[in-house]
Amino acid sequence: MAARVYTLAQRPRLRAEFSRLHGVAWPPFLRDDAVNAVWPRLYSQFPACQIALCDDAGHVVAIGNGIPIVWDGTRRGLPDRIVDVITRGCQARALCALAAIVDPGQRTRGLSSKIVLAMRDVAARHGLASLVAPVRPSLKGRYPLPPMSRYARWTRDDGTPFDPWFRVHARLGARVLRITPRGNTVVASVKDWEERTGMAFPVSGRYIVPDAFQPIVVDRERDRVHYDEANVWMLHRVPLQQEDDPPG
Repeated sequence: MAARVYTLAQRPRLRAEFSRLHGVAWPPFLRDDAVNAVWPRLYSQFPACQIALCDDAGHVVAIGNGIPIVWDGTRRGLPDRIVDVITRGCQARALCALAAIVDPGQRTRGLSSKIVLAMRDVAARHGLASLVAPVRPSLKGRYPLPPMSRYARWTRDDGTPFDPWFRVHARLGARVLRITPRGNTVVASVKDWEERTGMAFPVSGRYIVPDAFQPIVVDRERDRVHYDEANVWMLHRVPLQQEDDPPG
């Protein structure tokens, strides 16, 4: 499938398509108010790092959200939380891929690799040596009991990563840097979680929720549900463009 790559700086009218695809990409329970408060900065301050793939008819079939971050090149130097990634977005040495979403109706067409490559090209055009991504594995929600540290090491018979999203990154040369146990944290009332999941939580304890990476913790006495979701930081080295390269 042929696809044209545009940044939001080039095509501001595509902004609504980012909201549309984010609306279908995430499970309803994964709402982090702290992240939601700063996410609009991506569009207002870093439109050149927000990428859309369009088909021949001009329809958006995949998007990628990125932000430059300060990073010292070490594992410990990577932020623990997504909200910390966004608030670091200045004086950058690396581009951080915050999201890469393919339209559900356009999957299995190789667009996942194309959007990651497009984000790597953005990093190169901005003179950044690395693309880092706090990857949210696509199948972990089906396996909520193994910890992420174990799940991330699962492989298929051919030796490639078990998880399809890990596999996309690995085939493009990325490697795992570290696992952050609280990449996304959601704390809300019991009622909110019941509405978001369509489940009932009659007593305090741990519950398995569809698509959640690990059991949630329900505290009826405090009217609180706490959920931490791990991310896996992966690193792509970016071949920098030569000075005489034409602009992208």
